[in-house]
Amino acid sequence: MGQEKGKKRNQNLMSVIRRVHGLVENPDIEKHRHSQDQIGSILSNTRDICYREVEIGGMSGEWVSVNRAHMKKYVLLHCHGGGYSTGSRLYARTLTSKLAQSTSMDVLCFDYRLAPEHPYPAAPEDAMKAWDYLMLLGYGARDVILTGDSAGGNLALSLTLRLKREGRLLPRGILLLSPWTDLTSSGKSFQTKAELDPVLDRAYIDRMVEAYAPGQDLKDPLISPLFGEFEGFPPTYIQVGENEILLSDSKRLHQAFVEANVSVKMDVYPGMWHVFQMSPVKAARDAMDKNAEFIYDICR
Repeated sequence: MGQEKGKKRNQNLMSVIRRVHGLVENPDIEKHRHSQDQIGSILSNTRDICYREVEIGGMSGEWVSVNRAHMKKYVLLHCHGGGYSTGSRLYARTLTSKLAQSTSMDVLCFDYRLAPEHPYPAAPEDAMKAWDYLMLLGYGARDVILTGDSAGGNLALSLTLRLKREGRLLPRGILLLSPWTDLTSSGKSFQTKAELDPVLDRAYIDRMVEAYAPGQDLKDPLISPLFGEFEGFPPTYIQVGENEILLSDSKRLHQAFVEANVSVKMDVYPGMWHVFQMSPVKAARDAMDKNAEFIYDICR
């Protein structure tokens, strides 16, 4: 009986998520971006967190910090999601404020250039600019934990692959929330989860791919990190919802990391949707606690 009740509650919750996402999913891309920024600003309106704007070589960014004594040695560099066409540091506050609170560490989030106005490789170039900015501030690579949700997970992986390719030091760890790793959309969950996913569908993903990487080889690891070489990658933690079409993107990445002998852990959250950590639900709070545990573990 209790199980049935829980299932019903989860279905109700998913239909609410579907409606809220419908408000944000506007075919007019400027309105879509604007509504996301508004949601981020409203949900992050808290006195516990301090937001400080910063300019990074002509790119806007912001530091997100807790209003109390906290750890300064390590820093989180967050890559926001939005299919590479939407999203911003404002919308990302739904996650960056939770990351700052749960870890008591400073989070830097940056407004990389968006498609279709700025297709690949604009976003990875801007991610490298944010990385170099932290290095110029005096952080070492080992002081930085890379975090990213959805397309931001793709960007965090792409940045790490590029650092590796250039023979540079890699971050201390990587935290990925529902990462989008395969722009060829070849994962089984595109079929098996199509009816369940309240947030994403194939048509939306296809539009995002066309906007971000028109005419590109979608198997290029800097575009679809799933096809990258991961030997030597830092410890990685992946969280994904059971009910999302991008479930395979996480599962296959996890398998690729295992095969490359990378220290990797993945949690699949039952009944959850794409980047559920943004939502005010118990599973999101539990997930944030686990994120903090992972970060503390690798910072010992």
